[in-house]
Amino acid sequence: MSDVLAGITDIVRTTFDDPSLAVTPQTRAADVMGWDSVAMVEIIMAVEERFGVRFGSRDMDRIGCVGDMVGLIEEKTGK
Repeated sequence: MSDVLAGITDIVRTTFDDPSLAVTPQTRAADVMGWDSVAMVEIIMAVEERFGVRFGSRDMDRIGCVGDMVGLIEEKTGK
């Protein structure tokens, strides 16, 4: 598991208070009970803080699954 995916996994598990939640690059919001627009905002804010990145509206349009978010973070951080 990449460091970025591990970080996102920690954030998602914390957001949903479920340390056993399985998060893969293919995980979509629809796969996780309670992952609505409010949870997405919380996740995005935590991701931006943890990785020191900012997502614009065009970036947000590109996120369909966790793997898309990993790719954006790697793009923005040069990892």
